[in-house]
Amino acid sequence: MAVIQSQIDTQGEDFARNREAMLAAVSGFREIEQKLLDKAAEAKAKFDKRGQLLPRERLNLLLDPGAPFLELCSLAGYKLHDDKDGTQAGGGITAGIGYIAGVRCLVTASNSAIKGGTISPTGLKKTLRLQQIAMENKLPVVALTESGGANLNYAAEIFVEGARGFANQARMSAMGLPQITVVHGSSTAGGAYQPGLSDYVVVVRDKAKLFLAGPPLLKAATGEVATDEELGGAAMHAQVAGTAEYLAENDADGVRIVRDILALLPWNAQLPARSQRAWREPLYPAEDLLGLVPADPKKPYDVREIIARIADGSAFLDFKNEFDSQTVCGHLAIEGQPCGFIGNNGPITPKGAAKAAQFIQLCDQSNTPILFFHNTTGFMVGTESEQNGVIKHGSKMIQAVANARVPKLTVVVGGSYGAGNYAMCGRGLDPRFIFAWPNSRTAVMGGAQAGKVLRIVTEEKHAKEGKVPDPKMLDMLETATAQKLDSQSGALYGTASLWDDGLIDPRDTRRLLGYLLDICAEADMRPLKANSFGVARF
Repeated sequence: MAVIQSQIDTQGEDFARNREAMLAAVSGFREIEQKLLDKAAEAKAKFDKRGQLLPRERLNLLLDPGAPFLELCSLAGYKLHDDKDGTQAGGGITAGIGYIAGVRCLVTASNSAIKGGTISPTGLKKTLRLQQIAMENKLPVVALTESGGANLNYAAEIFVEGARGFANQARMSAMGLPQITVVHGSSTAGGAYQPGLSDYVVVVRDKAKLFLAGPPLLKAATGEVATDEELGGAAMHAQVAGTAEYLAENDADGVRIVRDILALLPWNAQLPARSQRAWREPLYPAEDLLGLVPADPKKPYDVREIIARIADGSAFLDFKNEFDSQTVCGHLAIEGQPCGFIGNNGPITPKGAAKAAQFIQLCDQSNTPILFFHNTTGFMVGTESEQNGVIKHGSKMIQAVANARVPKLTVVVGGSYGAGNYAMCGRGLDPRFIFAWPNSRTAVMGGAQAGKVLRIVTEEKHAKEGKVPDPKMLDMLETATAQKLDSQSGALYGTASLWDDGLIDPRDTRRLLGYLLDICAEADMRPLKANSFGVARF
């Protein structure tokens, strides 16, 4: 396989300028993540007084020390709904994929240090996405729960769709995916069904409270007077109602019980033996990834420069490059795991779409995962492109992406515009995982182009009516449209809206892909003992 020879001058002015811009973008989202941690830490004295651990402390106790943990959707909901200053992002949930007693799991923890862990509409979307990840990748689910339930300011946006979360829990149990929940505090009304639908429930003595109606609502509805403990205390659920299987003495004890459960399940013993992988590191350092993508999005670059810094031995087998050079397809390996690669060196032409569609089908035939690296303005437009069948060939590419049965992993490294986002397996085409670099932009088109389009349409409309539009009005329309689209296309807006599973430092790209490919490979080999209705308490 050919080894890519980098043509980038890493000592040049352009590289330095690009690197500085990328470092600023990385620093920007890292600072926001730190503000979230700092905001939650402000509640430590309150939690200490109650004899509780902070959610992050619970999570740290749960996970195997030194093992990898991939946080997911950390900035979901950033400055959306009632997150006015960005310190309440995350949707009320901290979540990721990590190891517990040697078992790789999807882990969620209610962020009860902020607004009692109440769930916003984005928090619901995040929950549903996490459940999708668990089901697609056959991951056990561990939940550390303490939540005030739905944020009632947005109850109408949450209530009906919220049932999907419960339906998914029932289906996961029926699939054979263990779900373990520790109830650390309040879990009321609809929130009580989350542990109720889990396969194993641990409740913390004198802290956990599970009931459909708390004492105030009970008194208002029926006149009955009861204490929290009588209605839904931990001891009652463990000793009388049978909702819980285990009664823990405190937060740390609850976490210990979870680790004991997973250690005693023969989860990994069911996997066939996996061969040891050997690989060579890339010839070029990951640090170079900071300076490869131009700070000016109008400047081109060769996506092979990225490949040279993520592929084993910087080796890449180009596919049909002489037929079309703007859509780059080929084979490489990441940490010893073979995969297909599709990236952009320009708009997607009719030939590029046909080539990519064929390549995707070949990868599907050979059971080869596919990596999609976005940096595209979309499909080529113009008379020549239309006459060469760009719609026909573009449709076939989208059809191939949608129907490919192999794992598809997407990284948005630059622009992702128009139908190019679809053809390159954007969120709507259901990649197994999708992450973005902090410089990336996703939109139907660039803001400037959108402004000009709306201006031209308005001018033509006035001309048909025999009117002359006010130039100032047209200027305002064009500017306002451009500003709106630009403000809604940045990486922070995209990750807040769950268009991706998180922003990443470009230097972590190879390590992330290696971890994700391993998750996908393990899922494909894992047998599950499914049943019809899931495991129920009687």
